[in-house]
Amino acid sequence: MEFFDVSILCFFVLLFFLSLHFLFYNNKSGGRKLPPGNTGWPFIGESFEFLSTGWKGHPEKFIFDRMTKYSPTVFKTSILGEQAAVFCGAAGNKFLFSNENKLVQAWWPNSVNKVFPSSTQTSSKEEAIKMRKLLPNFLKPEALQQYIGIMDHIARRHFAACWENKDEVVVFPLAKRYTFWLAARLFISVEDPNHVAKFADPFNFLVSGIMSIPIDLPGTPFNRAIKASNFIRKELFAIIKQRKIDLREGKASPTQDILSHMLLTSNEAGKFMNELDIADKILGLLIGGHDTASSACTFVVKYLAELPEIYEGVYKEQMEIANSKRPGEQLNWDDIQKMKYSWNVVCEVLRLAPPVQGTFREALTDFMYNGFSIPKGWKIYWSTNSTHRNPQVFPDPMKFDPSRFSGTGPAPYTFVPFGGGPRMCPGKEYARLEILVFVHHIVKRFKWEKIIPDEKIVADPMPAPTKGLPVRLYPHKA
Repeated sequence: MEFFDVSILCFFVLLFFLSLHFLFYNNKSGGRKLPPGNTGWPFIGESFEFLSTGWKGHPEKFIFDRMTKYSPTVFKTSILGEQAAVFCGAAGNKFLFSNENKLVQAWWPNSVNKVFPSSTQTSSKEEAIKMRKLLPNFLKPEALQQYIGIMDHIARRHFAACWENKDEVVVFPLAKRYTFWLAARLFISVEDPNHVAKFADPFNFLVSGIMSIPIDLPGTPFNRAIKASNFIRKELFAIIKQRKIDLREGKASPTQDILSHMLLTSNEAGKFMNELDIADKILGLLIGGHDTASSACTFVVKYLAELPEIYEGVYKEQMEIANSKRPGEQLNWDDIQKMKYSWNVVCEVLRLAPPVQGTFREALTDFMYNGFSIPKGWKIYWSTNSTHRNPQVFPDPMKFDPSRFSGTGPAPYTFVPFGGGPRMCPGKEYARLEILVFVHHIVKRFKWEKIIPDEKIVADPMPAPTKGLPVRLYPHKA
């Protein structure tokens, strides 16, 4: 018992001195005028408040509380173990997007580096450049036009297997199954539903743990994410090894998907990527290619259930397209271009429930912003909600109004679900296609109602209904 008391006393003494050191270090600005704000507790900072507002269903609260208390343009904090400045509003977005690789560069928390081991071999900036060199051939318009038929084919199979002849379904896991099936088919040519299903639960753990406090103890989200990453990577290694064999034997095409392209493409020095690097790149693409879109698809279903007049507008547009097709004829590029109202609805969903709440940058050098000094090495966080839910940017921001996106649409740098500048999400157009194909197939088949009218929404880190959005289906009469 005495040993226990001494241990507790030592712990609090240590904590006291650490707190003094932390406070002294944070207030030592060398005469520079740092942004106003609070860096919270030693090591932990304000990470708990940052994450818990999302868990409670109000991720914007962390941002808006501090915008009100400290500054509407920029404030300092400490999150996920890092000193950070949070840039707010359209001006902050414009500054960051316009100074990519000049004053700031992409940065990910340590949790990401541990989940993606190859990212520690080089800088995050170099990894981002590598990926963006690999993607254009597969995400340019002529390639995307070829994907629409595949998306339509997968959507037909998905709805036939998972939705039709059912009275009730849970939307979020089904939306994930659809978007992951598409990503697996288009990126690594895996189409077998049973093979795809093996990845489902590990991917859920992985995404939840990427943006978590990096505590690697059993049962923590971070620990589960690392285990899930290792499991998925083993599966990908097997696929990569088999693809190498198939390419040598002429059983696979060099241009059939991104995996073949990665295996056969060397850098300027003639060096090919190793299997770990390829597995991590594919892993990142599978996350980016399905999880954000599945969140968007889920919230489209949520809002269309709550707003019958919006549903009717989408239904009318989609049925005009469906009735113009011959039996069995697939959707094509021209059909997608006709879905203007449906896309406005999707954009309003992305405004109110952005799949990505924000992302990080790192200061490459000391610079001034809005009269405040941002030190080299500080992390910078920008938030979609600082404009998306800001009444000064979008009047009556909680009202669902697709007309905001008619005509010229929102002002520049205010609607940013895909980021902006050189680092705008390269899969933006791919996401548009897969979401609109989903919308087409669901509304032409069903009307629906929510089974839990007041189901809570959380952000962990992407928004999701706590019960997965169960709905009751009402098939349209043929």
